Amino acid sequence: MAKRKNRHNNDNLMAQNKKARHDYSISDTYEAGIVLTGTEIKSIRARRINLKDGFVQIRNDEAYMMNVHISEYAQGNQFNHDPLRNRKLLLHKKQIRKLAQITQDKGVTIVPLKVYLKNGFAKVLIGVATGKHEYDKRETIKRRDQKRQIERVMKHY
Repeated sequence: MAKRKNRHNNDNLMAQNKKARHDYSISDTYEAGIVLTGTEIKSIRARRINLKDGFVQIRNDEAYMMNVHISEYAQGNQFNHDPLRNRKLLLHKKQIRKLAQITQDKGVTIVPLKVYLKNGFAKVLIGVATGKHEYDKRETIKRRDQKRQIERVMKHY
């Protein structure tokens, strides 16, 4: 049986939002391109990006990634970018309309999960998320611990 190849090579992974999978249950994911300036892509390649508080907003049939911090490029001089500027996401019109429809529901948001390089271009994996309650988070942790214990026991046999 062939082992399934990881979709995103870890060498190309620039940033990951681990907190998102803890705080939200992700139902759907989409891959989107990001409109960046020259100094932004250089900062991303240096892995100087933070997705922790980021979210996606749909305005005028366009998707924007908000509150994602890309640090200024050290050698950027006067051409440097604003670290918290809103960045346009490149998605198909149908996908944007679908996301706009989904976010009409209460408690549904779109969060960036990963930023990675694909064929030299920066891509973001965004997820449709609904917030977890505290007891849901505890349940997830409990299930993960049980799975680890089972794997430990099975390893000895």
